[in-house]
Amino acid sequence: VLALSMPTARAEEKPLWEFGLGVGSIAFPDYRGSDEGRVYPVPVPFFVYRGPILKADRDGLRGKLFNREYVELDLSVGATIPVNSEDNAARRGMPDLKPTLELGPSVEVHLWRSADRDVKFDLVMPLRVPITLESSPRSLQWMFAPRLNIDFENFGGHAGWNFGAGVGPVFAADKFHEYFYSVPAQFATPERPEYRADGAYSAMHVLPAVSKRFQKYWFGAFLRYDWLGGAEFADSPLLRRENYLAGGFGFAWMIRESKRRVTTDD
Repeated sequence: VLALSMPTARAEEKPLWEFGLGVGSIAFPDYRGSDEGRVYPVPVPFFVYRGPILKADRDGLRGKLFNREYVELDLSVGATIPVNSEDNAARRGMPDLKPTLELGPSVEVHLWRSADRDVKFDLVMPLRVPITLESSPRSLQWMFAPRLNIDFENFGGHAGWNFGAGVGPVFAADKFHEYFYSVPAQFATPERPEYRADGAYSAMHVLPAVSKRFQKYWFGAFLRYDWLGGAEFADSPLLRRENYLAGGFGFAWMIRESKRRVTTDD
């Protein structure tokens, strides 16, 4: 799940909306703590909408429910990928993991801004409800992932290049951990004993990202490092690695933009 805010620029006139389409690739473990992973080619849709309340930009889909100089209340979105258990040695014989969609509010506290607004330091606190995407969706209760973000615009003196990094812990409810790390009795084996995961601390993660909007296309890339040492489910037989790297990159070419222009600072 990628959720990293990028820096805020000075106000200027931009199209109300822009649309582009491209391609990219991501490399992820099958689930957090798996020792197996996959590389996925992915389409990269690029869509920006600069409305007075609803915004869709490099920060994700955001409903500007509350916006002040030091505090914002946004809409936070995340997801996890599906896993075919027959393709994962640790989960073989267990039910597949369905993809999940995570939605919820996020409070962003602006801790510091440089005089030219090119650097910002924020505390971001998203609280999301994960829901499985299947014929009978299930709620996995909640996930809370507060992080400290530092973001740079025109990074290293290179105009238009944005760089950001975030670090923080992840916490989740019983049902979320059970979904990924519990082993019910009917799926237990000598190598995979029965196990029930509880909720609480999940991991610590670090996420750097870089992006650049050119006139006709956009480029972005990210890395994510997770460390699961001390996680509540540390004794789960499905936890095979305590740390790992994930990442991805993408290009999108601009296709259309609105004739109407608005004054914006994003």
